[in-house]
Amino acid sequence: MSQSHRDRPLLGIVLMLGFCLLIPFSDALAKLLGDQFPLWQLIMVRFLAQAGLLLPLALWRGAVIFPSTRVVRLAAMRSVLQICGIAMMFSALRFLPLADAVAIAFVMPFIMLILGHYVLGEQVGPRRLAACTVGFIGTLMVMQPSFAAVGWPALLPLAVAVVFALFMLVTRQIAKEIDPIALQGLGGIIGLPLLGVLWFLPAWGGSPPLIGWIAPPDQAAVWLLIALGITGSLGHLLMSWSLRFAPASTLAPMQYLEIPMAALVGLVLFAEFPNGLALAGIAVTIAAGLYIVARERRLSRAD
Repeated sequence: MSQSHRDRPLLGIVLMLGFCLLIPFSDALAKLLGDQFPLWQLIMVRFLAQAGLLLPLALWRGAVIFPSTRVVRLAAMRSVLQICGIAMMFSALRFLPLADAVAIAFVMPFIMLILGHYVLGEQVGPRRLAACTVGFIGTLMVMQPSFAAVGWPALLPLAVAVVFALFMLVTRQIAKEIDPIALQGLGGIIGLPLLGVLWFLPAWGGSPPLIGWIAPPDQAAVWLLIALGITGSLGHLLMSWSLRFAPASTLAPMQYLEIPMAALVGLVLFAEFPNGLALAGIAVTIAAGLYIVARERRLSRAD
């Protein structure tokens, strides 16, 4: 990464803000479409857009798509995790308010810290472990009203957090060996044949089925499906680009803006808003996450 990228934190922050604005809309589109189309179809649209938009962009930039067998192997593992994570998140959105699902999934940074300690041998002090515990308590506060209302589907965003924490750990292993846009494009072209295998299975899983393909009934549905693919792919592209212009420690606090944005989108589109206990849990989760960010900054400066 060049020094010029490091010296443009404002641009990195603007790009991360774009990510925080787009991703709740992408999740809202998945929630809107979840009652009309099979889950597999929504994921397929997402990966078609990821491959169709980001792979040509990576090639245009002259990026190497297949740098080594090791990268491709880990990228395949990453694609499987991404498919599982998206599938569980889209499933959760069929049952949960948008803001609740997003807030519960934000336990991911705490899970990453724990996995980094026990899997990668990274040093995690008692203060950060305590912050992880507090953050998880905040997540349980958000989950409690949803669990009382819908039962086990309230656990899906927690599973999403675990899967995407593993996804990020795999990404860490290859992030320095491949261009980030090329990595997203590679993930798309690996994910498509994995999803394509399901094309040959019979439709099953209720109405709409989990697996199958339903032709869009009108032009509006077509545009919503296209928007789902574009917003998800563009959102993650903005996040990838933001990391080229500002360090992760600068951008991490901005990501928590995704939660109030999700609450606003949920209120406008679905007349949803977290109740008092869930709002308190969101506040606790954000506070614990920001403490960990601040702690990481102090430790990095001390080094």
